[in-house]
Amino acid sequence: MGQLKRKFADIPPGADNPLSFAVGRRDRSTLHMVQEAIAHKQTLLAFQPVMRAEYPDQIALYEGLIRVLDPTGRVIPAAEFMTKIEDTETGREIDVLALRHGLLALKANPSLRLAVNMSARSIGYRPWMQTLNRFLRESPKIGERLTLEITESSAMSVPELVVDFMNRLQPRGICFALDDFGSGQMAIRYFKNFYFDILKIDGEFVRGIATDADNQALVRSLLSIAGHFNMLTVAESVETAQDAEVLTQMGVDFLQGYFFAAPTTRPAWLRDTKMRSS
Repeated sequence: MGQLKRKFADIPPGADNPLSFAVGRRDRSTLHMVQEAIAHKQTLLAFQPVMRAEYPDQIALYEGLIRVLDPTGRVIPAAEFMTKIEDTETGREIDVLALRHGLLALKANPSLRLAVNMSARSIGYRPWMQTLNRFLRESPKIGERLTLEITESSAMSVPELVVDFMNRLQPRGICFALDDFGSGQMAIRYFKNFYFDILKIDGEFVRGIATDADNQALVRSLLSIAGHFNMLTVAESVETAQDAEVLTQMGVDFLQGYFFAAPTTRPAWLRDTKMRSS
């Protein structure tokens, strides 16, 4: 008992319980790590290809996934920090950096098509919009190769703002993808107003679909919704040849996942550039 008392001796008197205190301390540590990475310009994108389902050796576009470097130089994926910072100013800064990295990649590679993630909470965040407008002024056609991905849960937090945001940017050639579709609770009354260009089916319904009749039924329903609203579809988290084959037969337009390639911070076009300059 004495060891247990000492272990939690630094817990403030107002803390609900030891677990909540530990979680809070971990979240603060994560926030600090991300803030330090931003301050020292230790952020970058990892690129994962999105393949054409009918021609699985052809890349339709890439998704640019934000990464930060911790103090040891280890690359930290967004899944390990985004949920802890999304509601903070740091989350907005990360969205700006992801957009800037993506736009720089598009500007440097005229044949590249790229999807970049953003939170609906960054709508109205001035530095984010200033970054986009600056690149569009310098390269007006760059928007035609940019897709912005917004998760279903994020879109539903401010649906009216998302609709207005999309209406303003789609005429500039920018596409919008509804990410992780099926994982949230999107109301159909909002869905019909969004006019997303692409629907990304959450990996929970994709993994193991070749042998999962329930997931097959759910994905067919999602594909029906996408077809009704003239949306292209991407299946996320495709990990086996069998799943890829079933999804293609079901009519999914694009496939993304480790079966094709893991995200990499050194995509082919960067390696080629370094080889030519050496």
